[in-house]
Amino acid sequence: MIGVAVIGASGYAGAEIVRLLASHKEVEIRYLGANTKKGLAFGDLFPCYGPLGAMVFGENDPDIYLADTDVVFLALPHGLSVPHVLAVLKAGKKVIDLGADFRFRDVDVYESWYKVQHEARAISEKAVYGLPELYREQIRGEQLIANPGCYPTGATLALYPLVKAGLIDLDSIIFDSKSGISGAGRGLKEGSLYCESAESLKAYGVGTHRHTPEIEQNLTEAAGEKVTLSFTPHLVPMSRGILTTAYARLNQKGLKADIGAVFDEAYGDEYFVQVLPEGSFPQTKWVQGTNFAALGYKVDGRTGRVVVSTAIDNLGKGAAGQGIQNMNLLFGFEENEGLRQMPLFP
Repeated sequence: MIGVAVIGASGYAGAEIVRLLASHKEVEIRYLGANTKKGLAFGDLFPCYGPLGAMVFGENDPDIYLADTDVVFLALPHGLSVPHVLAVLKAGKKVIDLGADFRFRDVDVYESWYKVQHEARAISEKAVYGLPELYREQIRGEQLIANPGCYPTGATLALYPLVKAGLIDLDSIIFDSKSGISGAGRGLKEGSLYCESAESLKAYGVGTHRHTPEIEQNLTEAAGEKVTLSFTPHLVPMSRGILTTAYARLNQKGLKADIGAVFDEAYGDEYFVQVLPEGSFPQTKWVQGTNFAALGYKVDGRTGRVVVSTAIDNLGKGAAGQGIQNMNLLFGFEENEGLRQMPLFP
C-alpha cells in the first residue's frame, strides 16, 4: 500500500484523481492540498463523493504532505510545479505533474509559448513524457513524470504510428479538436459561463494554442525530422470529452500501405486504445468517465488523404486517468488497476 498526495485537489483534474484512486486497491490517499480551500472538507466541494468527503484540504506545503507520501500528483496551473517537484525529488519520492512545466525537452520552447521563465532547467532533462503507449519502458521506475496535455494525447495517438512509419507528407498535417468546457478548469472565466457557452460552438487559440508545440515535439520525434502543423481547438457545450480529427496527405508509400495494419501493430495490444474498423468513427460518449481512447480512420482515395479521429475524456486519458496509468507503471502495479471503469452511457 502506497501513500498518495494530490496537490490541487479542488480542481476538476485533481478531484478526478481522487475519484479514480478511490477504487485503486494498492493506494491510500493521505493528503489533499488546495491553498484556497484550506480547512474545508473535500465533501464541502464535492458532496457526490460520499465517504471521501471527510478528508480535509491542507496547504500545498511539501514539508507537510511529503511526511507520509510515496507519490505526489500535481494538478496545478503551469508555472507552479517547479518548487514542488524539487522538494519531492530531494525527498526521494515520485511525482506526476499534470501541468505543462516539464513536458518540453527544449525548455526554450516552453518559455516562448507559456511566457514564463523556467526555474529548473536541469531537472527538466530528467522528466519522462508520460504517454504510456509510446514511452512505457522509459516511465517504469522513474521519479518525475510529465503527464501529457489533453489535446496532445488525442492528437499524438491519432498520427504517431503513421508518422513513424513514414506514410504521410509531414507538411500536410492538420488537427481539428473539440473539447468540453471542463478543459478550461474550474476557475471562473467569462467564456465558460453557461450563457456564454451553451448552444454555441467556437474556435479559440487559432495558431497560438500552447498545446501546438507539444504535439509538434511528439510527431517530430516520430518522424526524425522537424514537424510543423496546424492545430485548431474548439469549445463545445458539453462537460467533458475531446474529439480530435487529424487530416494528412498520404505519400506514395502511404497510398500503398495497409493503414489498419499499422494501427493494429501500434495499438493492438493496448488495453486503453480501441482501434475501430475503417470507416467507423468514435464519439466522446463512448469514453466518458474512463481512461480509454477510441480511434477511427478512413483513407480518402479521392483526395489521397487519411482522416483519423480519436475520442478521449479530457479528465480521464487527457489528465487524471493517464496520471494514474503512469503511477501504476512507476510502482509495478497492473497498468489498468483503478482504471477499469466502463464508460457512462448515455
